Amino acid sequence: MLSFAELRAKDTLTVCAVESSCDETACAVLRNGEVLSSVISTQIAIHKEYGGVVPEIASRNHVLNVETVVKSALEKAGVRASEVAAYAVTYGAGLLGALLVGVSYVKGLAFALDKPLVKVNHIRGHIAANYLADPSLVPPYIGLIVSGGHTAVVRVDDYTSFTYLGGTMDDAVGEAFDKVARVLSLPYPGGPEIEKLAREGEDTVFIPAPKTGKYDFSFSGIKTSVINYVHTAEQRGEPIRRADVACSFQTAVTAMLTKAAVTAAKENRLKDIALAGGVGANGALRATLTEACAKNGLKAHFPTKEMCTDNAAMIAMEAYLQLRYGDESCLASDSLDAKASIPLCERG
Repeated sequence: MLSFAELRAKDTLTVCAVESSCDETACAVLRNGEVLSSVISTQIAIHKEYGGVVPEIASRNHVLNVETVVKSALEKAGVRASEVAAYAVTYGAGLLGALLVGVSYVKGLAFALDKPLVKVNHIRGHIAANYLADPSLVPPYIGLIVSGGHTAVVRVDDYTSFTYLGGTMDDAVGEAFDKVARVLSLPYPGGPEIEKLAREGEDTVFIPAPKTGKYDFSFSGIKTSVINYVHTAEQRGEPIRRADVACSFQTAVTAMLTKAAVTAAKENRLKDIALAGGVGANGALRATLTEACAKNGLKAHFPTKEMCTDNAAMIAMEAYLQLRYGDESCLASDSLDAKASIPLCERG
């Protein structure tokens, strides 16, 4: 097995990563930060009928899919399993059963091939997706994390260390989108459905913004405002302007997120803001952030929309950065276990 020092010194570093934190089974192969293959098996159609992800069903499907997905990624990359320099896996945060499938499979694979194993923080992977879209992006910059389980503003100090500036005090923004979608009788996943419906509406429904710290968020109150509006209209027998509700909710949320990120950039004297996480695929958020950055002499960075949602290419990229710029604490032992919850800025 190559040591950490030997891995770092390699001119050509090929990494194969597996991601299974929620309802996507994914594997990707990267060589020196360039994507050779990225395979994703999604379970959205399975969970749609339940209105959300059912953890046990997700775990069972990961078991069924993981070997096929890994073999497909290696085949598409034109790389034999033995030619991979290091394997990587998401060990947290996410659904525990789902994570365990990926961790167990990759541990066994790395052990059988006598290869190093890199443990990856899922949220750090989302930020690393920005380097796949724009290799010219260089720390320090502000990271705006917007996903189903996390919402935060961080200062990305270098490739392997962050400083937490603030985040949600209750629901994550992705949770808020899903909950509001259910109130509006929209199917799962809620984010894309709200964005689509919002295009038909106007920002006419009053949704008060909660008072929080300058880098903090609270989405529970916004969600409650939507619920109260809908229930009041139903009790009065009034028609519910669903498109206007969706538009007003989306506008309120994107304004909150953008304001915090721009404030962080200005106060930290940084010129770049990078979006990360599934909600980063939202067109309204991208447009609002781009406009605000332009007005304030800043630059907004986005992963491709395909790389905003869960994928293994971002996990492989984060592993590559840890091997190139981090230290050997990123390497996992054979006792590595999955963790449903880990600190946002924890490396491993």
